[in-house]
Amino acid sequence: MGKKKKVEEPTEEEELELPEEENDEENNEESEDENSDEEIEDTKELEELSKEEDVSKNDMDIADLPGVGEKTGQKLKAAGYVDMMALAAASPLELAEAAALGEATAAKIIQGARSKLTLGYETAADVMERRKDIKKISTGSKELDDLLGGGVETQAVTEMHGAFGSGKSQLGFQLAVNVQKSVEEGGLGGGCLFIDTEDTFRPERIIQLAESQGMDPQKVLENIVVARAYNSDHQTILADRSPEIIKEKNIKLIVVDSLMAMFRSDFVGRGTLASRQQKLNRHLKKLKRLSDVYNVAVYVTNQVMSNPAILFGDPTRPIGGHILGHFSTFRVYLRKSKGENRIARMVDSPNLPEKDCLFRVCPEGVRDTE
Repeated sequence: MGKKKKVEEPTEEEELELPEEENDEENNEESEDENSDEEIEDTKELEELSKEEDVSKNDMDIADLPGVGEKTGQKLKAAGYVDMMALAAASPLELAEAAALGEATAAKIIQGARSKLTLGYETAADVMERRKDIKKISTGSKELDDLLGGGVETQAVTEMHGAFGSGKSQLGFQLAVNVQKSVEEGGLGGGCLFIDTEDTFRPERIIQLAESQGMDPQKVLENIVVARAYNSDHQTILADRSPEIIKEKNIKLIVVDSLMAMFRSDFVGRGTLASRQQKLNRHLKKLKRLSDVYNVAVYVTNQVMSNPAILFGDPTRPIGGHILGHFSTFRVYLRKSKGENRIARMVDSPNLPEKDCLFRVCPEGVRDTE
């Protein structure tokens, strides 16, 4: 009797297979479409959940990491490491020096932060998708914007070097005003962090630039946070402690004017060159990390020197050596022309051609030539 039941009463799987054997192709196609739509929806939901999970992990308090605690967490925050990404991108030696920790403890903390984030390889398509978050600040000159590929870019270090009076600081002032405009007007709707090493920051000039564009001068001044650096140590400390200000004040632009002035005066002679370059390297690394982690633009000005070995041609060379040359994402050489006109030359860029452009610096700010 048991055998007859198996023959006469097919199982549920056999009953489901019978319609397929009877050429019911339309039903089959409809079910496949429904399954594929469900799979796509499930995949999208998983991607959204994973993104939310990554965001929540980055927003975790660093004191919650194993072995950190409240006291160590306060030390790390005071040193400028306020979130998981900042810790994950640090080196053990750097973290140990900044927060007065043992190198082994620092390595353990970094490893813990990295385990909370999604780090590793990705496709070029993923990189391209992420680069869609990059924004650009207009300089006020269409010609100069075109030279820079649309303006001063976030997640990048833009360096302008040139002799005195070439327009480096003026461009910094203009960017500090323009970044406060809306995205449609060429800004980012955020504030500016201005590190002044040469005592050249002038609020009067900011007011003049704001009024020329119909902006409220008082609001513009309130959205610019200024710090005067008195030596290279002070300069690096200001950069290290900037993350809290960046979050609190919605900073979208960091200006360092000028980058090398303090290093040039603090380290004299060839005997101190190695120490200077190592310190400069750490400072530049910090600035680049800030631009990446917080999606801000970093604009630095740089001094120049004359190379006596060059008898023909322009002997002007930027200071800072190869370390600064390698770290700058965009490197532009500024020089004077007739009257208010200035010449900008793209010296180095990962994706833009080497070319020149002409712009002018006038009482109203940085503008195109007439």
